[in-house]
Amino acid sequence: MKCLLSIDWDYFIHTKKENWNSYLENDKNTVKLWYKRYIQSKAQGKDIKKFFLLSSEIIVFWNKVKEYFQFEKNTKILVSDSHALSYNIAKENNCNTVYLFDAHADLGYGGLSALDFEVNCANWLGQLLKDKIVKRAYIIYSPFTVEKPEYFKHMNSVYNIKYRRLKELGKGINVSVIHICRSGAWTPPWLDNRFYQFISASGIPYEIVNCPPRKWDTKNISFSDAIYYMMA
Repeated sequence: MKCLLSIDWDYFIHTKKENWNSYLENDKNTVKLWYKRYIQSKAQGKDIKKFFLLSSEIIVFWNKVKEYFQFEKNTKILVSDSHALSYNIAKENNCNTVYLFDAHADLGYGGLSALDFEVNCANWLGQLLKDKIVKRAYIIYSPFTVEKPEYFKHMNSVYNIKYRRLKELGKGINVSVIHICRSGAWTPPWLDNRFYQFISASGIPYEIVNCPPRKWDTKNISFSDAIYYMMA
């Protein structure tokens, strides 16, 4: 059994602004829109950083994970912004099982018809199951998720999908490859340094595939910058 361990950075982030999320992953939503939100919040006398809280679980996560997962000698981490890359990673590494740590199931939203679209960050796991690239998926939801397994009743009846907590997994799960995504449309840029610290804390070699740096400098926003960002 070849296993993909896929981790979304939003697993660790509690947001009080769920409606700020976006399913579109582009420069507008991963960078510019965050500046727009900052400007809007400041105008209302609010600190945008207080809407996004980073879980202390990042400190102990790797130690806990290594109690249940075993990493092969050549196992490495692939880092990207979009979670959609997990589809290609699983396919290219002949993985038949996915373990997903995420605030979202990424099975596709709106029933099986969501899998009629191209692979994207919201349906990549459903696409892997539909295309029979993987046989089973284990979803370990973030404690901050607003989703419930019953939201995916139809998919759960068609595909081999299990919802588990980490402590409910069996031990000795062999991992072939790890994917960690930033999900910049969901996670704020001022936490990017913590994101890379989290990856380094794994002690596993990693390769950045497609995760462009995001500059976050709110002290030097000019009037023209503000207009530009507000048009996002």
